[in-house]
Amino acid sequence: MDTTHSTQPQIAGESPSDPFREFFADAIRYWERRRLFYNLALAAVVFTWLIATWPHFRPMFRPSSLLLLVILALIANACYCAAYLVDIPLQSSPLGAGWRRYRWGLWVVGTVFAIVLANYWIVDEIYPFVR
Repeated sequence: MDTTHSTQPQIAGESPSDPFREFFADAIRYWERRRLFYNLALAAVVFTWLIATWPHFRPMFRPSSLLLLVILALIANACYCAAYLVDIPLQSSPLGAGWRRYRWGLWVVGTVFAIVLANYWIVDEIYPFVR
């Protein structure tokens, strides 16, 4: 008769190796390491526009504009979290092993999309209103 017991406490309703927990932990390890580069890419877009069109954007430097910039940065980071909505279900699918090798493609596509969206937002929504 085997009387070995696990040394780790078990939480009620949770299996010893909860697959969702493993997928979620893997997703956090993967995506959060890349969030810095995503933010740097978007910051480069903003600074490029500021430097390239400096005289035009000069009146925009007010405290209320800084608040708007912070809000837009928070929205961009909230959109970055959409990667989890794709990554976790694909990890748990039969394609999971192959997906882990190629999910960098989702990061590239998402980052390029964010760069295009940031450029559009600056050109269409912010640039015309700066006086």
